[in-house]
Amino acid sequence: MADDRTPAVDGPFRIHVDATPGGARLDVSHYLTTIILGLAAAAEEDPEGLLGELTDLAGLARQAAHQGPDSHAAHERDARVEELLNEVAGDGHLPVYGEQVNRLAHALLLTVRPRPVPHQREAGAA
Repeated sequence: MADDRTPAVDGPFRIHVDATPGGARLDVSHYLTTIILGLAAAAEEDPEGLLGELTDLAGLARQAAHQGPDSHAAHERDARVEELLNEVAGDGHLPVYGEQVNRLAHALLLTVRPRPVPHQREAGAA
């Protein structure tokens, strides 16, 4: 499906900003595609290793949910997720450079400006 919208940020990862009734929605699907492709490459290189790592992460996440955010399981989960992100997604940060910072800020500011409300029905109209 082609995207006709102009991104607020066009590289190295495209970021689109859409207004919502309560604020904004950031479309970072281009970056997420990069992560998925990184995971696919890791799976191709070592399928058992990646599956084992993901299975371990699921177990740690389950333990952390029961033990709380300051538990050993939560800290271990976070450290291992960070390692995996570093491996497949360049540390999990989306860089925004130069004038694109201003474009992103402007696009976000546009989402908080008052927008016209669609025509409302008169009282009593069905």
